[in-house]
Amino acid sequence: MKVRIFKPAKTAMQSGMGNTHEWVLEPEPSPKQVDPLMGWTSSRDTMEQVKLHFATLEEAKAHAEKNGWQYTVEQPHARPVRPKAYADNFAYTRVGRWTH
Repeated sequence: MKVRIFKPAKTAMQSGMGNTHEWVLEPEPSPKQVDPLMGWTSSRDTMEQVKLHFATLEEAKAHAEKNGWQYTVEQPHARPVRPKAYADNFAYTRVGRWTH
């Protein structure tokens, strides 16, 4: 079975970095089938519903190797943090004009 190991990105609904510190191991998506009666898409693979969380990348790799799974690691993208302060809105060196 093929699995992927990654760090989830922050959602668009939050400004903080919550739920982005653990590594997630999840199986690669399998091909879907169309139910002939209802037309719904489905899959017989129940492992698609499993997501395992690990504190470190090494723990996730060790778990995949112990179970004999082939894994791919997706490294997280570095996010630049720009320090900001409320006083910067009123600085004399501000590029744009400040008006109400």
